[in-house]
Amino acid sequence: MNTIHVDVVSAEESIFAGEARFVALPGEAGELGIYPRHTPLITRIKPGAVRIELPDGNEEFVFVAGGILEVQPDRVTVLSDTAIRGKDLDDQKAQAAKQAAEQALKNAKSELDLARAQSELVIMAAQLAALRRFREKR
Repeated sequence: MNTIHVDVVSAEESIFAGEARFVALPGEAGELGIYPRHTPLITRIKPGAVRIELPDGNEEFVFVAGGILEVQPDRVTVLSDTAIRGKDLDDQKAQAAKQAAEQALKNAKSELDLARAQSELVIMAAQLAALRRFREKR
């Protein structure tokens, strides 16, 4: 079978390392799909879910809070400050963090506070969307 090696790495640890038939993730300009022997590419990615189709047909999901994607013909590397396995996403924690971000947005006193709160809210909304997609697949 034709596969590509995938590494998803956060600032703290390796989240996923293994072979895949296909990888889909949120690129800066839209959804990216990567098969083995893809043209080399480096691009930024947006917060959202990385979907990894395993050789046995199962899927692995990893939520990333943005980052960098590097593609080589035989390897995909996703570097993100924050990456969480789909099965480790916690709905209550994500909802609480989203509410805290919304509150911070209301209480923002400066442009910097506002930008930080907006960024946090975008990340939390993407995490909740990824969580919903992950749960639907189960």
